Amino acid sequence: MKRPLIGVSACLLGQATRYDGADATDRWLVRWLHKRGEALPLCPEVGAGMPVPRAPIHLVERGDAIRAVDRATERVDETDRLRGWFDRTLPHLATLDGAILKSRSPSCGVDDTPLAGADRTTRGLFAAWLHDRFPRLPLIDEKGLADGERRDAWWRQVTVRQ
Repeated sequence: MKRPLIGVSACLLGQATRYDGADATDRWLVRWLHKRGEALPLCPEVGAGMPVPRAPIHLVERGDAIRAVDRATERVDETDRLRGWFDRTLPHLATLDGAILKSRSPSCGVDDTPLAGADRTTRGLFAAWLHDRFPRLPLIDEKGLADGERRDAWWRQVTVRQ
């Protein structure tokens, strides 16, 4: 039986891809996934050509669109650059059985990314793009994986896709 291919935020796998040059290694996730599936490391920001380290970005609402802009001045808009990477990566992403993304990330947050200047959260740009292109693709973040019930429900969805 083929092992599921899981797209995983690269920082969770130990790659130093975060804006501050750090990683967000989740050792439990790495061990758990190693026993069950194949990981495809993903970092939209690095994939789009943004350096490490880099100025942090956050999400803002402009009109009826959500944009990824630099946190310090809100003058540098990285949204189109990121979406270009999403579109170029589409063929690889179509083979995924599921995705584990970094919570609260402006790119990868599944549903808890802060929206600057608003009293609400949203999906990160990449998570929203994945959901729009592949509505049946099971998405979860590392916090959801820590919850046994949510993890089991997500894993059932992943294995049904095979």
